[in-house]
Amino acid sequence: MHPCSAADLDELAALRAQLWPDSSVDAHRADVGEQYDGSRAAAAFLAREEGGAAVGFGEVTLRHDYVNGCDTSPVAFLEGLFVIPTHRRTGVARALCEALEEWGRDNGCTELGSDALLSNAAGQEMHAALGFAERERVVFYRKML
Repeated sequence: MHPCSAADLDELAALRAQLWPDSSVDAHRADVGEQYDGSRAAAAFLAREEGGAAVGFGEVTLRHDYVNGCDTSPVAFLEGLFVIPTHRRTGVARALCEALEEWGRDNGCTELGSDALLSNAAGQEMHAALGFAERERVVFYRKML
């Protein structure tokens, strides 16, 4: 695992578009340019196969606001974790998560927070496999005015 640098942002954007396909690669590229320009406490890590191709990424931010399920502040928050299908269940997600955990500890955190949609059973299974403890379930509501 290695921290993303400016040279890695195009690969990071392409992987993000696979995890969050509602935005284009170009939109993700613009977003990562803003996220990792040094103006906020955030980091991204890439996992690469032997040949050098990126096979996964993890993103983490430092949150000082209340993070559901966490008791401390600041909290390292797992914003996204993705491994391409051919490399899943090979330890890549675990290695990425360990890099995010280390980043969190280096930034004074004692908790790594995360979330998954109620409908995302695979994401919930991944969190459990990586050692996360489920803390709460929430359904959000709104009423238009």
